[in-house]
Amino acid sequence: MMATITYPSHLLSASSHLRTTTTKTGLGLHSPSIQGAERSPHFLKAGSSHLGVKLNGVFQKTRLNISCAVNMAAGQSGDPEKINFDHLMNKARKLWDRSPQPVKSFPWKRALENFIQLILDLFVMVVKYLCVPLLAVSSLSEMSYCAHQKKLFLVPIPLLIGIVVAGVVKETALELSPLLKDAEVPWHLIVTAIVFTLIKLPGPYYPYWGRIFIPHFANGVLWRTLLFAFS
Repeated sequence: MMATITYPSHLLSASSHLRTTTTKTGLGLHSPSIQGAERSPHFLKAGSSHLGVKLNGVFQKTRLNISCAVNMAAGQSGDPEKINFDHLMNKARKLWDRSPQPVKSFPWKRALENFIQLILDLFVMVVKYLCVPLLAVSSLSEMSYCAHQKKLFLVPIPLLIGIVVAGVVKETALELSPLLKDAEVPWHLIVTAIVFTLIKLPGPYYPYWGRIFIPHFANGVLWRTLLFAFS
C-alpha cells in the first residue's frame, strides 16, 4: 500500500509559474525576429567596425612599442662611444694640465717634423742601395740582348748620351729652383729617376732599334742620377 505525498498548493503554483516563464524565454531566444536582427546588415556592420577599431588600436600600440624600442637601442648603442670619447678627452686634458712645465714647453711639433724627416731619409737611403743591384742586373740583361743581336758595339753611344742628359736635367732643375741645393730630400733626382725608369720599363716592346738605344739611354741617365744621389 503506497503512501500519498501531498505538496502545498503554493509550491505547486510556483513550480508551474517557473516552468511557464522558462518556456517563454526559450521561445523568445529562438524566435525568428531575434535571429533576423543578429543577421541584419546593420548588426554585422557595427560588429565589424568595432572589431576594426580594436585591431587598429592594437597595431598602433605595437608599432609605437617597436619604434620606441628601436630608438632606445640606437640611443644606447651610440651613447657609450660618445661617453668613452669624452671620457678619454677629459683624461688627456687633465693629464696635460698636471704635466710639469718642461713637458709643456717642449717643441713637440718640431720633434714630429724631425721624426718625419728621419723616416724620409731612411726611405731614400734604402731605395738608393736597392736601385744599384736592380739597375746593374737590368743593364746586363739589355747588354746581353744587344750582344745576341751583334749590336754590342753600339751600347756606349746611348749610354754616354744619357749621362750627359742627366747632368743637363740636374743643372736645369737647380736653376729653376735654387732651394733644391739645400733640400734634405733631393726631389729633383727622385723625379728624374722615376721618369726615366718609366721610359726604360717598356724596352722589350719598342721597335728593333728602340730596343737597342732607348734602354741604354735610360740606363745612362739613371747611373748618373744615382751618382748624384750618393755624392
